[in-house]
Amino acid sequence: MACVYSIEAYGPDRAALPRIVDEAFDEVDRIDRLMSHYKPDSAVSRVNREAARHPVTVEPELFDFIMEAMRYNHESDGAFDITVGPLMKAWGFFEGEGRVPTDDELAAARQHVGGAHVMLNPTARTIGFDASGVELDLGGIAKGYAFDRVVRLLRQRAVAAALISAGGSTIYALGAPPGRNGWDVAIEDPVDPRKTALTMQLEDRALSVAGTSVKWFEAGGVRYSHIMDPRTGRPVQGLLSVAVLANSGTEGDALDDVFFVLGPDESRSHLNRWPGAEAFFFLPDARHGWSMVHSRADLKVRTTFVR
Repeated sequence: MACVYSIEAYGPDRAALPRIVDEAFDEVDRIDRLMSHYKPDSAVSRVNREAARHPVTVEPELFDFIMEAMRYNHESDGAFDITVGPLMKAWGFFEGEGRVPTDDELAAARQHVGGAHVMLNPTARTIGFDASGVELDLGGIAKGYAFDRVVRLLRQRAVAAALISAGGSTIYALGAPPGRNGWDVAIEDPVDPRKTALTMQLEDRALSVAGTSVKWFEAGGVRYSHIMDPRTGRPVQGLLSVAVLANSGTEGDALDDVFFVLGPDESRSHLNRWPGAEAFFFLPDARHGWSMVHSRADLKVRTTFVR
């Protein structure tokens, strides 16, 4: 998944904790082998190779997960889309440093993007594509799913508290450390990574961050990030980062992309669809460096400025 995983755990059996944490890392590796589109022998890579020629039968776990990903596609009105692979390639972000595609290249890529190209048969558990060139990219949601699997395993092993992190961009706080009410988690300043923009205390919640600082390039004086708006075929502009609090890792990983694409204004009408989720939008501000908009379904929007 192209990031470093870390787990800090507390449990009643100190001697057993290292083995339990190793099991958790093994589960992450299993998910990566199942869902990576970079590994040619993964189940997702096999679907991408064959599904345009014939329906491909996959195991129940993968089929159910792709069904859930398609639900986020539908509920976000296309802002979240696991078929963005052709766009990532057109913009040079798939194993590359980035480039601006020609209009013809972009038009060709957009013809293969959209949930309507994916045909799911729940009875037979098959996945098919309606045209060659369509492909699945689960990179925007697989980390969160791996977190949910790890949390489930830790609960089964009676681990009382754990903080699970994937590169700092996806975090799940299980329980609370001994003697504390939760885990203190810092959100990086979107302009200066040496600083902290916001610190919050989490317990049994996920935090996912999508930002422009991870992968980007500049051309013609314009900065392009790897976060695509599937509806336009172009990288999202006007946002620095979005941090999302959610009930699960899967939900958080999907919604940070959803809200990044929708932006703070359009997201307000979508927050009711995900009870318990809240978003922190970091926008560029010429005077202060950045401004922050905090939104959730039952909260009036408030904005704070960095000083």
